[in-house]
Amino acid sequence: MADNNAIYAIRHNDGSISLYIDEDYARDRGIDPATLTRVEIPRELYVSGSIQQVREYVATYLEAQITGTA
Repeated sequence: MADNNAIYAIRHNDGSISLYIDEDYARDRGIDPATLTRVEIPRELYVSGSIQQVREYVATYLEAQITGTA
């Protein structure tokens, strides 16, 4: 696995978010890698944040992409 602070995410139609450590893991779970969004996570959050904090960060990032406020 590459040394980075990125995570891959997909937002489902119901608004829920699934997180994947890499594209291969997503593919193994039946997800088309083309549908994933790569999100760079701040190092401190990546290292010591809870999964809920990471999920909230990714949700905010994806929402900003949709609304164009990023």
